[in-house]
Amino acid sequence: MASEFAKSQYLSSPTQAAFDTPPVSPTGAADQHNGLPLRTDHKKTTSNVSDANSLRVNNTHDRNPSTSSMSFCIDNSLAIPASPTSGTHNTIEIPSLRSPDAHAAEYMNALSAMPSQKERRVSRNSFGASLPIPRSKRQSRLSSVTYPEAQEALGLAGRPGAPAMPATREFLAARVQDVKGNKVKAAKNMAFAFDIDGVLVHGDRLIPEGRRVLDILNGDNELGIRIPHIFLTNGSGKPEVARCEQLSKILHNPVSTDQFIQSHTPMRALAEYYNTVLVVGGEKYRCREVAEEYGFKDIVVPNDIIAWDETVAPYRVFTEEERRESRPRDFSKIHIEAILVFSDSRDYATDMQIIMDLLRSKNGLYGTVAEDPVSERIPIYFSQGDMLCPTEHPIPRMSQGAFRIGLEAMYRAITGVELERVVYGKPEMATYKYADEVMASWMETLHGEERVPENIYMIGDNPASDIVGGNMYGWNTCLVRTGVFQGGDNDEDNPASFGVFKNVLEAVTTACRKELGEDFQFKWDEGVNPVLAGQSSAIE
Repeated sequence: MASEFAKSQYLSSPTQAAFDTPPVSPTGAADQHNGLPLRTDHKKTTSNVSDANSLRVNNTHDRNPSTSSMSFCIDNSLAIPASPTSGTHNTIEIPSLRSPDAHAAEYMNALSAMPSQKERRVSRNSFGASLPIPRSKRQSRLSSVTYPEAQEALGLAGRPGAPAMPATREFLAARVQDVKGNKVKAAKNMAFAFDIDGVLVHGDRLIPEGRRVLDILNGDNELGIRIPHIFLTNGSGKPEVARCEQLSKILHNPVSTDQFIQSHTPMRALAEYYNTVLVVGGEKYRCREVAEEYGFKDIVVPNDIIAWDETVAPYRVFTEEERRESRPRDFSKIHIEAILVFSDSRDYATDMQIIMDLLRSKNGLYGTVAEDPVSERIPIYFSQGDMLCPTEHPIPRMSQGAFRIGLEAMYRAITGVELERVVYGKPEMATYKYADEVMASWMETLHGEERVPENIYMIGDNPASDIVGGNMYGWNTCLVRTGVFQGGDNDEDNPASFGVFKNVLEAVTTACRKELGEDFQFKWDEGVNPVLAGQSSAIE
């Protein structure tokens, strides 16, 4: 379990009140705003959802359902979107970790500075101290795509996690589990949450220990049991199905969309708040596909605006292929209600120009300039805040956080005011709350028990996102040296509560021995099968 040191280390800022709210009743007390029960069975959570409505206005359900951009302002902060229409509300709003206030100023004065996440903890954003996430029980519109060869090898030819077709190994594993009931109980009461880049892979290149870890967790262990695990990444830019297909092939193990969370996955909840949105980032038009799958009704991408008016980006070479796939219209007559940065920009200059035009516009009407840069500004959301990301290159590359810092500095320089924004992804508590929902659902798929295991281990390479987020949520945190972190015994600002390991295999085996015993074996013993081993069964 995470130590009391970790709790005090990460909850000692002036904004600690955001996490010290009264706990929700274990019997399922309801959110005061919409009567939705919140999951409270995670014993390691250090805080529960606070009353996000303390900064909201009353009677927001009286709005006209057709007025999707209706919002209110309180104390000169960001506009607060009105609640989704009563009867269709399928979101939970989670307290925010970071302030909506830009911190570009400190970077402009000291560009080499990398402030600790501890100094960036805060209280409010456009949802009055909360980020919407999809409501439990998770209803995925995506199919569970997996790598067929790996599926077959693990006996998962049908729905991932479902009982396999009758097989000798499955039968023998069930007998072993009957005999070793205590270890089975402990194995079902632990789980892993893996960051991906820098932990399991570098871009498209496998980290060898990553494959072995998944082999073990998918049943190649003394119990023949599948130990629950999910993938929690700040990566983005592809539909979940496509990314899971890619990972399944790289890792030679099945990765289901039902155990997979990208940085923008929880942002599907925003589809209930906005109709017309600008979606930025990713390769070609993939982020439009992502937004469509999430249920957004009217999606604009930067290329649509360039196809309408090429003078918007005078230095951009706009190809005929891009023009054919774009959807131009007269954007001087369309109110864009929000900007969603789903993934890393592939064209900083063009994307920043278009975002700046919209942030400075009058309520999202392209080609206009707001009289009041605060009250008439549309909201902007980022899917994650990492400054750096490990890739195949030996030195980590700039990520979405760097793009955001540049945008904030530019906005402040031009308008004279700070840009307010909302950031999802690790280390936001909303992402970890959503991970709880996914974990419980995946537990039901694997073992028929819809609950969150008590002993969860977050394994990551970035102290400022993986580790600080896991620590604040009460998980055991493991820092590996195969990605961003290359420091000493532990990170000074955001230390891992469970320790630092050379790679993911060392982290997982150490955690398993702690929970399952020092004698736990990380290999299925074929000797229990007399047909394959040519000897009598070890199970009488």
